[in-house]
Amino acid sequence: MAGTIEVLVPGGQANPGPPLGPELGPTPVNVQDVVQEINDETAAFDGMEVPVTVEYDDDGSFSIEVGVPPTAELIKDEAGFETGSGEPQKDFVADLSADQVKKIADQKSTDLLSYDSLNAAKEVVGTCTSLGVTIEGNNPREFKKRIDDGEYDDVFADE
Repeated sequence: MAGTIEVLVPGGQANPGPPLGPELGPTPVNVQDVVQEINDETAAFDGMEVPVTVEYDDDGSFSIEVGVPPTAELIKDEAGFETGSGEPQKDFVADLSADQVKKIADQKSTDLLSYDSLNAAKEVVGTCTSLGVTIEGNNPREFKKRIDDGEYDDVFADE
């Protein structure tokens, strides 16, 4: 009766309660061991919602795969705000540097559709647009034009 459970948990703060506990309860795994391992592996994403997959076997053994938090969560954490703007084209809630955009793009690179850092950064900038986050003081759409014009090729160059 091996199986798989997929949940979103707060990084480093999973507990035996919902959503994890009710999913793990009927399985043969030690719930506290699973929770502890999830917290150890997600500690770097403290407080952010992190996708976690738990695969278990009939003998009680398990493995955990930790995904990367959604792009919006990484942006919120990096810029230090709780919620995006209600009017993202008028009211801006935070500002990121080009280096911060690159850092987020690098963190999300495995989950994005892009094949290089430059296009991954554009995907992050798109999320900034919907959250009301400026980049280096510029509207994200203006910043994207500057990326397209080659102004940031050195920042977003692949290693």
